[in-house]
Amino acid sequence: MAAEPDVTSRQPRLLDAGDAALTIEFGDVIDPALLGAVASLDQAIAREQAAGRLPGLVETMPTFRSLTVFFDPLLTGRAALVDALRPLFSAAGSGAAVDGRHWRLPVCYEGDAGPDLAETAQTIGCSIDEVIALHSQTEVMVYMLGFLPGCPFMGDVAEPLRLPRRSKPRVRVPAGSVAVAAGLTTIYPWESPGGWHLLGRCPVPLFDGHRESPSLLAVGDSVRFESIGTAEYQRIAAAVEAGEVDPGGWLDQTNSGAAQ
Repeated sequence: MAAEPDVTSRQPRLLDAGDAALTIEFGDVIDPALLGAVASLDQAIAREQAAGRLPGLVETMPTFRSLTVFFDPLLTGRAALVDALRPLFSAAGSGAAVDGRHWRLPVCYEGDAGPDLAETAQTIGCSIDEVIALHSQTEVMVYMLGFLPGCPFMGDVAEPLRLPRRSKPRVRVPAGSVAVAAGLTTIYPWESPGGWHLLGRCPVPLFDGHRESPSLLAVGDSVRFESIGTAEYQRIAAAVEAGEVDPGGWLDQTNSGAAQ
């Protein structure tokens, strides 16, 4: 059997993104190695910027497979920026694993919390309990945050749950909804429209503007979901609303600290 191709082996593509941004693209798939490449380059750029060696650089924006660099065209130009960044590409070539935290987040799969659970089970030809097991027993990685503040795109879910998006999106998806689509899973931090399959609901808030780091999860973190009943969901939600619990308490005790 042929070896799996190294997704970080090819040279990154440089793509213009207007007159004040440049996108460095490492590949066209969702893969932990690409995430490592993006993170490694982002960190290398941050070190250079802190040392004052990248004048005109404003900020960076990482995604699954690329890094967009924003710059001030009055202070630097595309050619000068590329010349300064190119020596840093070797840091990304290693595709080093991202060092993240480990979380165990509670999810209620019962009743109205998972409106698409039965349909998902029917679609993939298994029981509701098997869908819950497939989702909750697979550790997933946070590939990126986007769409909404603190909204994590996590993968990769178990093969049977790699469903396309719904053909008819919902106008309103409740905050905390846990969903799957396109090989990924997410938690909606806010009520919003959405076209993913809703399997459950998580009572842990993912974004709080009063915290030093407003987003609970970060790129490179890993998450495992823990199935809870409706009564436990309501208890946790009430405690969170009353300010009686710290969301950071759901860090996995065996890896990152005290668990809730």
